[in-house]
Amino acid sequence: MTRSVLPMADAQGRGINYLRISVTDRCNFRCLYCMPEEGLQWLPKAEILTYEEIAEIVRQLAPSGVSRLRITGGEPTIRPDLELLIGQLEAISGIEDIALSTNGVKLVKKAADYAAAGLDRVNVSADSLRPERIRAIARRDLGLDPVAACQAAQRAGLDPVKVNVVVMRGINDDEVEDFARLTLDHPWHVRFIELMPVGEMAGLTWEHVVPSDEVLSRADSAVGGLSEGQGPRGNGPAKYYRAAGAPGSVGVITPMTHTYCGSCNRVRLTADGRLRTCLFGTHEVNFRDALRAGAPVAPLFAEALASKPKEHHLLDMDTGGLRALSQVGG
Repeated sequence: MTRSVLPMADAQGRGINYLRISVTDRCNFRCLYCMPEEGLQWLPKAEILTYEEIAEIVRQLAPSGVSRLRITGGEPTIRPDLELLIGQLEAISGIEDIALSTNGVKLVKKAADYAAAGLDRVNVSADSLRPERIRAIARRDLGLDPVAACQAAQRAGLDPVKVNVVVMRGINDDEVEDFARLTLDHPWHVRFIELMPVGEMAGLTWEHVVPSDEVLSRADSAVGGLSEGQGPRGNGPAKYYRAAGAPGSVGVITPMTHTYCGSCNRVRLTADGRLRTCLFGTHEVNFRDALRAGAPVAPLFAEALASKPKEHHLLDMDTGGLRALSQVGG
């Protein structure tokens, strides 16, 4: 299913080949940094793109060089029969890579089905390895075992397996060492993400942000030394390090201390069909209404890239009107 097409560039000359697709705004967790405990006002079903509509948008964007996809939410695995969408996307000419971001709750049961449908790899969000702390951060008790979820993904051939850890001072930063040690025994790639205080997550502030340099220092001590190295395949902005002889790697993602907007290669499709050109920007283009009216979306894509901002303004606490990260799948 591979094909070499140069991606369309935005106004900054950045080639945009990566589309993140939110399939739902709902989630079975209420993580401290992602969604208010009471939830949000959910989108009506009629406003959410069908699987066929999502596939048609991707089919129209593929000739413009969109070749790498990530399925997100909310929590994407709570949308029924997600493997049907994966299969539709896998069949589109030009699509080279399909990834999934998930909290992992359903992976033990569903990883093999997703892989059989055409999913290539998976990112598991895991902010603790301790059951009681998982419950406290998620504000839900669904029996999640992050290690079992990653093992299920690995058995299914979803490679590479990446583990995303949002580090929060005084909440889970004492587990940096435990997460780093996972890379000594498993071919997993643990990525520590700086907390992004967003919207209504007012209980988390700059005081809870742990700079990546501090995280790396603690991970380095835990594994007996890290050296900068090549990371796994993928689209993300992480910088990777590896302990000698380790099958896995440690990565850091630094939206707060070292912005990476200059190399941004992505746009986001919301569950209700709006193309968002920056995670923390205000610029959006309504693909859904155009699609349902029978109009092509490829011209709208070109117009959207021409207006994609140079960088976000998160450091000024400008979140582009987001109430919660769950609204756009991160």
